[in-house]
Amino acid sequence: MRTLIDDQEGARFKEWEMPVNQFNGPQTSIPQTIAIMPFDDVKDYDNLIARLQKVPRLFAQVQESMTLGADEGRTPPRFLMEQVLKQVQKLASMKPEESPFLAPLKKFPSSVPAAEQKRIQKEATNAVTTQVLPAYARFGRFLTAQYIPKAHEESGISAIPDGAAYYAFRIRQSTTLDKSADEIHKIGLAEVARDEAEMLAIAKKLGFTDLKAFNASLKTNPKLHATSPEQVVTTYQGYLDAMKTKLPQLFGRLPKAPLTIERVPAYMEQQQAQAYYQPGTPDGKRPGEVFVNTYKFADRGLENVEAVAYHEGLPGHHLQIAISQELTGLPEFRKQSYYTAYTEGWGLYSERLGKDAGFYRDPYSDYGRLEADIWRAIRLVVDTGVHSKHWTRQQMVDFFHDHSGIDETNIQAETDRYIAWPAQALGYKMGQLKLLELRERARTKLGPKFSLSDYHDLVLDSGALPLDVLDKRVDNWIAAGGGKPKL
Repeated sequence: MRTLIDDQEGARFKEWEMPVNQFNGPQTSIPQTIAIMPFDDVKDYDNLIARLQKVPRLFAQVQESMTLGADEGRTPPRFLMEQVLKQVQKLASMKPEESPFLAPLKKFPSSVPAAEQKRIQKEATNAVTTQVLPAYARFGRFLTAQYIPKAHEESGISAIPDGAAYYAFRIRQSTTLDKSADEIHKIGLAEVARDEAEMLAIAKKLGFTDLKAFNASLKTNPKLHATSPEQVVTTYQGYLDAMKTKLPQLFGRLPKAPLTIERVPAYMEQQQAQAYYQPGTPDGKRPGEVFVNTYKFADRGLENVEAVAYHEGLPGHHLQIAISQELTGLPEFRKQSYYTAYTEGWGLYSERLGKDAGFYRDPYSDYGRLEADIWRAIRLVVDTGVHSKHWTRQQMVDFFHDHSGIDETNIQAETDRYIAWPAQALGYKMGQLKLLELRERARTKLGPKFSLSDYHDLVLDSGALPLDVLDKRVDNWIAAGGGKPKL
């Protein structure tokens, strides 16, 4: 019902007329879909061929929606669509055999006979050559000649019709809380100040007098920069392995699904964030995957990898989403539901939980935790700044520089992300703050009856929930005296 109400309210803003940005759209969703398709038998490969043959129709339908949006002034900013054009041109110029569209043909399972392999190879290659790559090329020409010239220059969503009302709607949708842009902006400023105070204490313990000097040292400290893409991946793996041994003390229920670490595909790494999680299948056949961005690996600091590993993997997204998929006694849609503030709030809460569990023993890594936290606090400020206070993109970048030591590569990518997804980034910090608030409420009211493990199971044992619904659920649990939660 909640989703239906949101969909009805959101319809007035015609979100379908802006279906493409540097994170979303057919240009990236097609290869991403192929990467997660099953390829166990001939039928699976025939499904791939059928999908490849329909790519031109998909692009034509998307272009129609985009044209309607451009005519009504509903477009993303021009500089974001120029990034999309680069993605499209990169894929359009690939040789068929080197493209992600034919990656499943590099190794066939033994269940596919040799004769079928030859047929599949021929038909799939033909589909990519005559359908897929020309469709990408046509979409690139459409962007260049028709769409990008009509895209607006302003960074904020207020530039589109009903932009202010749309942003207010997106705040409610993303946070599942009744907060205004101005309230969230002020919360962000307060959280930035709190994090800065803790960061300064660490910097002083390490012999620095201020954060700017310490942040500058991080950029030149060779121990905090990878010398290879492989080192980035193994660093993530090390933190996840250590956390895995601690989980039974923090949770009564643990996921059965395995977790792997993969590198972000080259065709999208330049525009992607530091890391992201791809859920596995409910049957466990495909594991959950943490994708790690190794683009310009030497420029990316390693000090916040521990926090990101906890956020994306364990006890963050993988634990929460896999448990949700494995729940019994719930409707299927509840197992697959998603609310930004709950899911991403849990991810950020998991970073903090690592500290509560005794990790971040290295002061640089602990500083990285705070750096990751202030990153999410900064989001509250710059997201509301650009979309409700008419900040420029440069003002967003300047605020990042003034209040963090986050590397330039991540600052640039993240700034464009907030512009592309109005209010989405607000859910992280607002969700974390609500989960901490509920935990302390339960600890205070239950006293010696409070169990952290029971609290976590309560939060996770009903799938993703709006925060106002979770608030009531926690209150009911407290009133019942705590204990092991029951569905």
